Amino acid sequence: MKKWTGGVLIIGLTCILLLSYCFIQKQPHKQSSYEFFHPNQDSEHTVGEHIQTKPHPHLVNVEGLDYLFNSTHMLKEEEAKPLLTWGQMRLLLARSDSLPETAQGIKEAAVAWKELSSMIHETPKVEKNCSFSVSAVNGSELLPSNDSVILRIPCGLIEDSSVTLIAIPDGKQDGFQIELVGSDELDPPVILHYNVVLPGDNFTKEPVIVQNTWTYELGWGKDERCPNHGSPNNGKVDGLVKCNEQLTRSSNEEKSNASNVNDHNHVGSNFPFLDGSLFTATIWVGEEGFYATVNGRHETSFAYREKLEPWLVSGVRVKGGLHIISALATGLPVSEDADTVIDVEDLKAPLIPNKSKRLLLLIGVFSSGNNFNRRMALRRSWMQYEAVRSGVVAVRFFIGLHKNKQVNLELWREAQAYGDVQLMPFVDYYSLLTLKTIAICIMGTKILPAKYIMKTDDDAFVRVDEVLASLKTKTSDGLLYGLVSLDSKPQRDKDNKWYISTQEWADESYPPWAHGPGYVISRDIAKFIVRGHQERNLQLFKLEDVAVGIWIQQFKNQIREVEYVNDDRFYNSGCQPNYILAHYQNPRMILCLWEKMQKEHKPDCCD
Repeated sequence: MKKWTGGVLIIGLTCILLLSYCFIQKQPHKQSSYEFFHPNQDSEHTVGEHIQTKPHPHLVNVEGLDYLFNSTHMLKEEEAKPLLTWGQMRLLLARSDSLPETAQGIKEAAVAWKELSSMIHETPKVEKNCSFSVSAVNGSELLPSNDSVILRIPCGLIEDSSVTLIAIPDGKQDGFQIELVGSDELDPPVILHYNVVLPGDNFTKEPVIVQNTWTYELGWGKDERCPNHGSPNNGKVDGLVKCNEQLTRSSNEEKSNASNVNDHNHVGSNFPFLDGSLFTATIWVGEEGFYATVNGRHETSFAYREKLEPWLVSGVRVKGGLHIISALATGLPVSEDADTVIDVEDLKAPLIPNKSKRLLLLIGVFSSGNNFNRRMALRRSWMQYEAVRSGVVAVRFFIGLHKNKQVNLELWREAQAYGDVQLMPFVDYYSLLTLKTIAICIMGTKILPAKYIMKTDDDAFVRVDEVLASLKTKTSDGLLYGLVSLDSKPQRDKDNKWYISTQEWADESYPPWAHGPGYVISRDIAKFIVRGHQERNLQLFKLEDVAVGIWIQQFKNQIREVEYVNDDRFYNSGCQPNYILAHYQNPRMILCLWEKMQKEHKPDCCD
């Protein structure tokens, strides 16, 4: 009887073990964030009877990374305050699935940081040379370089900067080129190549303006021609056409009347450049790209291309048949010397009264190194709200290093003077903006803990009081608040600034996301974002505002429901009365909006 009982017991235990094993084997596979957001792609494949998943992103050795994170210990504690988030970003920057240009941004940042460190520690006082304007007359101050002429741009270009040439085309050559070039490298990148082909003697050639870019790594990009026969010229940059319709119409008429080569007045009245005729040409820096006017008339526009942004410009190069009368670059970035600023104490970041207590709101502002005027305008306007000055709300600028060492030195002095700058350990390329978003979340969860975290831009006016009033009625968990897009699709046009390939995003639509000029997330979402990237469980995505929407969808899938609060008073393009946030506001308009709020106590826009 005992033997029989023992046998039954053994058989029973064996059955239990078999059932348990089967149950474990049939447990659903836990999706990674990549698999969750790419359901149409095969994230696993079968080898024999074993299922293998795609490898988890791992850490890689990136040139310059060790130096960036090992060299900061030389700084004194007070000096190192602009690097509080810097030290927390190493794992993020070493990911094998990094964003485009990460390796280049880190490599160039290491060079920039080495130069800056040397100036900080070895030079007691370096004179400023970021000038508001530079000029040369009659070619006497223009610097020769091989077969070209260069006018130096000391600290890059910013929005509303301009370069003006007064010159006379020389018909002995077919045309001329005006180029905005990068830093003094052996083969500097061409941020804008403006090539003018002249009509030729007796107008035997068709005149044209060709715009393009060039880099040593990629060579020439795609030509943009004006006129461009057979292709529509309906694209716009900052609301301006890419090619003047009058110029296009003139060229078409010339083709149909090719026999009438003596119609000098007709052709000359439309094409802006003629042999021997004086012209004034100005290349302007806009929000989305460059645009050129000749003799007061808009002629062409050219959208910025990736990695070739106006802050990189260090000189104007002119080639070909052109006699230059004068050259002028104006509206250039220049910083205010804190030693001469009367209200500097009122502009410094307030001390946080109780660091053990959470802030109500941390506002992280995207800015670029040479946007000195924008930051000063914000310090003198909405950063003067009582909630900010009392320490209930903290505002910090998140800025990547610049390739220009003088800009970095001015930026470092600014950071020490005002205490509201956080430097990033990479050069400030557009494709790396998502890294700043994660840095803001690090700041708002680990360094200056806050109940809510907001992201905005340095050309936005934020009504801090109204943001706080609105948050009083919102949940403190699982919140995305801003101008929320609930149904948007990836841009598949390769020429578009926001182009996304099917490899980057396979689905036909995005999850809900809030437009980048301004949005608020709750602390639990920010913590999820930080932890997810430290553990490499969240996908990096180069469109920072869409990326936050992607991560929030994963938060919703794993943690809790999300409250998407859409508020159309967050204006992502311009200003409207009763705004909470107004975007695309230059420093003058920012100060005007603040003055209106102080005097009239209502959110009206400035012209």
